Amino acid sequence: MGTQGAEAQGRDDHAVPRRFFVTGDGERLGCAAFEPTGPAVGATAVVLHGAGTSDKERMLGLMRELAAQGRRAVACDFSGHGESSGALGDLSLERRFIQARALIDQWVPASDELILIGFSMSGQTVADLLAHYGPRVTTIGLCAPAVYAPDAWPVPFRSGSGFTETIRTPDSWRSSAALTAFRAYRARAVLAVPGRDEVIPPEVTEAIAGALAERADLHHLVLPRAEHWLGAWFRDQAEDRGRFVRALLSA
Repeated sequence: MGTQGAEAQGRDDHAVPRRFFVTGDGERLGCAAFEPTGPAVGATAVVLHGAGTSDKERMLGLMRELAAQGRRAVACDFSGHGESSGALGDLSLERRFIQARALIDQWVPASDELILIGFSMSGQTVADLLAHYGPRVTTIGLCAPAVYAPDAWPVPFRSGSGFTETIRTPDSWRSSAALTAFRAYRARAVLAVPGRDEVIPPEVTEAIAGALAERADLHHLVLPRAEHWLGAWFRDQAEDRGRFVRALLSA
């Protein structure tokens, strides 16, 4: 396992995550990992939280369940979130991609297949990583995902930067490079959507589903009682969390 730039800490205890830091994109990123507790299958699940107040802590139950199915599971706080350095306003979609790459390149064994799981804003990050890592990615899980116009990718999230105005331009998301990446993807994909989503417009979800349906082995998972914040939902709802994991890992 690669540990360059990482500071490992915590007990070797499968009930709690191993906590460590990686350095990437000029930031110190707080991370967590679970080692497989079931028979290891040579795959690592990279779990990426959404925007706002979300962080890796919401992901721990999901990560633990993936580890019980033989997959290493890792997650980080993007800069400005959780235990990581930096200001949230300085974060961008491009920096999220760079920081997720730092986690993967420094901590995931190079021989492992990748399972990429993204919540909300990290739908775009999953697509960016998919384009970068190519056939190494064997499964993706998209939870109430968002995608964004190319013009939004480098823009900081801070007020006055133009990010909000760019993403609110009608239909700007239709030019997203994420949709191109999803159209080219040929392996397993799980699209998890809540029964009610007041954040992601239905036409965005439909476009993502349509792009994946072109070549991927696409599976839909509808969670009728959930709303947009599926990270928190999976944290608290063990039954639906288990359904998601089974959908991801079913042969």
